[in-house]
Amino acid sequence: MGIDLADELRRLEDAGSTGLLHAGDGVFHLADGTVAAAECRRTTGLDRLALAAGVAGTDDWQRAAAGDPGTVLRRPHLETLALLSVFDAAYFLLSAPAVPEFRPAPPHWLAPVCHIPPRVLVRECARRGDPEAGPWPARLVDRATVVPVRRVRRNRVVLTGGQAEVLAAADSRRSVTVIARDLGRTAYGCLEAVRDLTAAGLIEPPGDGRPQAASRLTGDPLLRRRTRQPVPVPEGGDWEPVDQELLLRLRSALEDLA
Repeated sequence: MGIDLADELRRLEDAGSTGLLHAGDGVFHLADGTVAAAECRRTTGLDRLALAAGVAGTDDWQRAAAGDPGTVLRRPHLETLALLSVFDAAYFLLSAPAVPEFRPAPPHWLAPVCHIPPRVLVRECARRGDPEAGPWPARLVDRATVVPVRRVRRNRVVLTGGQAEVLAAADSRRSVTVIARDLGRTAYGCLEAVRDLTAAGLIEPPGDGRPQAASRLTGDPLLRRRTRQPVPVPEGGDWEPVDQELLLRLRSALEDLA
């Protein structure tokens, strides 16, 4: 994880800063020290997520981006999608080395509905495990094409709806980033599906951006979640308090979407 970027986010949180924090191929929008929005060229934009979910139309989003959000801020599930887009972008921005650059600016229009403490954001991204581990490291999300295997050597494979959707979209031409945008899904969610499909022998593991022959896997035909890397215990053994309000809002909104 980019330590410099994580440290700068914490510093801006402590200072209660409002503005733009540029890092690599993306940017964090901060309002009073919290993250109101985040964008990364490797992930699906909130506008696409909102359009795919039927939360807002193209015209609504263009007006909101121009400074006139109107009723968009009151649309059901907007907060959920805003949270998902921030965590999505942060996972990839924090996983790559970058020199952060902050400049003051007016708060993002999403600030009234999305306000994530940077410490919570950094900790939750770390909880997802090492972004460079396994056959599909995060750095290949927009570099390697997703190639389905030609022959399935297992008698029975159980897929989730999301995994089946990603597998159907794998055409040997599109990267995880492009598949995620075409489906209106988060890049992290599609990357996880590709990782699981690769472990199941249904997707070819990549090389350095180039597909290679799939390994012959044996064992249980059911897809299994990979074990997450443990989150390092802070020095002295003291944890930052969990933002219970944020977690409850996210859980409630996700239940509404189910």
